[in-house]
Amino acid sequence: MNLSYPIGQYEQPETITSEHIANWIEDIRTFPRDVEQAITGLSETELEWQYRPDGWTIAQVVHHCADSHMNSMIRFKWTLTEDTPLIKAYFEDRWAKLPDYRTENMGNALALLKALHTKWVDLLERLTEDDLAKAFVHPETGDTNRLDATIGNYAWHCRHHYAHILQAKEYKTRDRTPH
Repeated sequence: MNLSYPIGQYEQPETITSEHIANWIEDIRTFPRDVEQAITGLSETELEWQYRPDGWTIAQVVHHCADSHMNSMIRFKWTLTEDTPLIKAYFEDRWAKLPDYRTENMGNALALLKALHTKWVDLLERLTEDDLAKAFVHPETGDTNRLDATIGNYAWHCRHHYAHILQAKEYKTRDRTPH
């Protein structure tokens, strides 16, 4: 198994159907619940477990998802209200080192994730075909990204990081910690 990509990398379907969109929105809807169930009862020490050597901790993964998905929601709103906007990128690795990523702030990260995903899903479920065809430009790659494909990418992002959390729990419980 590739420890960085336990579910593989995102593969966009050639044709995106309404069934894809519905399934992806469901992944986004259930992600906060899945994360909460996966981390409930973990101690601060356990929240510091990494999913791979030199990887993020469980706490960093949860905080990252809250921040990443908040950025995505803003990108969706820019795209829905502007003509093919150039979005703002951010240094997620630097964000993961900020003091709000501490384990004692997990309640805040979970609350944000739950509220954000509820609001985000409400928006996603109301998008029209014309809305889904709107796009933004990513400044790092210069790629134009349609909203329908971006929903799939973030559904993958949810499953990807949920797998990291489970992987960290499994990795540590098998006592394969690098010393």
